[in-house]
Amino acid sequence: MLSVKFIDHELPNCFMNASGPKCTDLDQLMTLASNKYVSCVVSKSCTVEHRDGNPLPRYWEDDALTINSTGLANKGYKYYGEISEKVTSTNKPFIVSVAGLCQNDNLEMLNHLNNIPAVSAIELNLSCPNIAGKPQVGYDLDATRDLLRKVFDIKESVASLVEMIPIKEITKPLGLKLPPYFDPNQIIQTADLISEFPISYVTCINSLGNGLVIDPNSIGPVIKPKCGLGGIGGDVIKPFALSNVYQFRQALPDKIDVIGCGGISKGRDAFEHILVGATAVQLGSVFMKEGPSCFKRISEELTMELQKMGFKNLDECRGKFTPII
Repeated sequence: MLSVKFIDHELPNCFMNASGPKCTDLDQLMTLASNKYVSCVVSKSCTVEHRDGNPLPRYWEDDALTINSTGLANKGYKYYGEISEKVTSTNKPFIVSVAGLCQNDNLEMLNHLNNIPAVSAIELNLSCPNIAGKPQVGYDLDATRDLLRKVFDIKESVASLVEMIPIKEITKPLGLKLPPYFDPNQIIQTADLISEFPISYVTCINSLGNGLVIDPNSIGPVIKPKCGLGGIGGDVIKPFALSNVYQFRQALPDKIDVIGCGGISKGRDAFEHILVGATAVQLGSVFMKEGPSCFKRISEELTMELQKMGFKNLDECRGKFTPII
């Protein structure tokens, strides 16, 4: 009932983890890979070098929202390539998320990971809001176009950077993790740009950047980095996520999948993401709060939701959202 086809894989269900919570090291990734309710495993967004990330405290939650400013804490891209065979030994696709601190970093990582057989796909994160002084590339159309042009001409782009590795064209499915967009024209322009390239999927959305939560017991923020500014996730961002999934699904060609991410904490939320056109969904804040048991609970709730609404499977309800005319 919950099976989907994604990046040439027949997946038993539509659930994967969002890059971010509890997916940084091998133990965390194997916990996901061994969970039968997780159909595809996504790594923490990686950089060229190992990063400890921003100072603590950098995460806070309540019932409605989360705020984080992790600062891309990760093991470095070569680590994720090295462990890829162990992760995929469970017969789950393994997507490595990359978030270079500059354009050449992204090109170097993409070239390296493209040559590792056990890496099933690469997700290029254009939307991290938690690095001080680093803009979100996804909000800059010219920078995004320039990066993607170099990605798909990678033979020339990185020949001088990675001489010891045979240079090949990108052959892995490539996805883009996008920031939330708030203007329909911006979504149309971004979708038109993405359509120029052989992108396999987009993930909508990353957290809402640079929110601020005040500690109710003090006059300061609940997290330390960036004077308390961080990415907002959790239930409160679901309307923005649904809007982005719906608009990108309408604006992109059918061959580019849209992965829904944002505000999914129960089966009905996952159902709504599928209803507006998502191929599959990623769980982030709820996974951080509840741990891996959330995948089983939400999967069972989604099955009940489909039955209640009279759908036999996800294909029957996908994209059936109908605006009021």
